Amino acid sequence: MQLADLYPLVMTDRLAETRDFYVRWFGFTIAFEADWCAYLRSPGEPGFSLMFMLPDHPSRPPGREVHSGAGLILTLQGPDAKAAYDELVARGLPVEHPLTDEAWGQRRFLTRDPAGVWVDVVEQIAPAEGFWERYGVR
Repeated sequence: MQLADLYPLVMTDRLAETRDFYVRWFGFTIAFEADWCAYLRSPGEPGFSLMFMLPDHPSRPPGREVHSGAGLILTLQGPDAKAAYDELVARGLPVEHPLTDEAWGQRRFLTRDPAGVWVDVVEQIAPAEGFWERYGVR
C-alpha cells in the first residue's frame, strides 16, 4: 500500500476552537474546511496533516466518540524547543508542562488543545551520560 497522507482524525465538539489553536499557535493552514470538519497542514516541507471532525456528521467513521483527552499525545518535533517555548509563552500560550531537559535526550514542553489532546513540543538533545546503557541501548 502506498500512502498519500497520514493524519489523526480527532472527534471534537470544539471544532472551531481546535482549528484556531493549531492555526494560531503552530502555523497550520486550513487545507479543507466545512462546517463539520477541518483538515489542516503544517508549514514547511514535508508537510504534516491533522483533521478534526464533529462527532454527529453522517460521514464520520466508526468510533465517533468525542475525544476524552486520554491516551493521545501529538508530538511536534522541531529544531529549537526553547525558542518555540519563549515565543509561544510570550504570545500567551498556556503551558501545562514547563520547558524541561529530559535525561533520555529530549527538551520539551506540553500544552493541550481545545479537544483535550496533549501537544508535546520536542527537540532532540544529547541524553545524560549513561542514561541509555542501563536499558541495553548503546
